[in-house]
Amino acid sequence: MPIEWSREEVLGAVRTCLLRTGAVTDGYCAVDVIAEPDRMLVIFRWRRDPNTYAIGVEFPAVPESPWTGLPVASAYEWAADVAGRLAEDLATGLVRRSRRTIRDGYVLLDRHDAPDLCPAGFFIGSVPLDDGMLTLSGDDREEGRPLPRSPSAPVPPLASDAGFWLAEAGMDVTIPRELIVEGRLACWLQAYVDNSRGEPFVGQAATSWADERHTTVRLDLAHVQPGVPSEVREALVRHAVREAAEAGALRVITAIDVPELPGVGFRPANGGGLALRTRDTEPPTIVTQSFSQNSSHPET
Repeated sequence: MPIEWSREEVLGAVRTCLLRTGAVTDGYCAVDVIAEPDRMLVIFRWRRDPNTYAIGVEFPAVPESPWTGLPVASAYEWAADVAGRLAEDLATGLVRRSRRTIRDGYVLLDRHDAPDLCPAGFFIGSVPLDDGMLTLSGDDREEGRPLPRSPSAPVPPLASDAGFWLAEAGMDVTIPRELIVEGRLACWLQAYVDNSRGEPFVGQAATSWADERHTTVRLDLAHVQPGVPSEVREALVRHAVREAAEAGALRVITAIDVPELPGVGFRPANGGGLALRTRDTEPPTIVTQSFSQNSSHPET
């Protein structure tokens, strides 16, 4: 059954659903929705990431939800399900896993046939820490701020046990534990075999805040166990860079020497070591326009 809504009506409904305050999900901040001849572009910011992102949304051809596939009765109902699907995609790592193309000052995300950041047979996630003692939770964690702690404050009893399962697997967890105590830990990641047991643990990476303004993150550790494919360490580094960007870092620096760093984008830095910019593009110029059959988003 063909739809009875005009493209102008669809665009208006999508703008209503995606540009309002609190639309979609935590960490999403709408910038604009613009029309192209065959689709719309939803342009948004994500958490404290310095980049501006865009994702294409096809105009509907049938009155069915783009999220559930069920029938919908109006353009607004269809647009509401666009918002629902986008919320689900963002919650499951859309920004991290999508292919990226630089366009007009923003990063265009393509979720189709995107490479998996986790190598086949492995999984990467955050090292769980006690929210009350070792990390900030809620809005503070979303803002990417490290745990404030006086240098003279006693070490929480759980700090010495953090990541004990990694230590039991033969990995040195001294650096991330020290960063926890100092209140500088930005993220601590672990790699493990993707099976029903979620083990054995095979690698880890840790980053820290390198400046008080929280514009720079330092990659302090990127390790995989002997015999583990190098792709796992590369994936750990890529995840660490994405974590840094989402926390608002403009740059990631490191003094460690592992062969996967250039492939991720690290380059020699002034003063030694390597550095990587998390900003993929210059700030965008957004052109707001109504839809017409011949309209298009101007290229630069």
